[in-house]
Amino acid sequence: MSAKRKTSAKAEQAKGTVKETVGRAVGDRSMEDEGRAERAKGDLREAGQKAKDAFKR
Repeated sequence: MSAKRKTSAKAEQAKGTVKETVGRAVGDRSMEDEGRAERAKGDLREAGQKAKDAFKR
């Protein structure tokens, strides 16, 4: 996985986790859901990159 894409996926996961946690803390259900979606998007991006790397070898 290229370093730039890996960093991007990890950043998106972290951003989503923070939003989810803050949303839960303040009781903002939509922020919590948005954070969960961002984290999932980052997880999918990372998994896709890992799959590409596995086939390159």
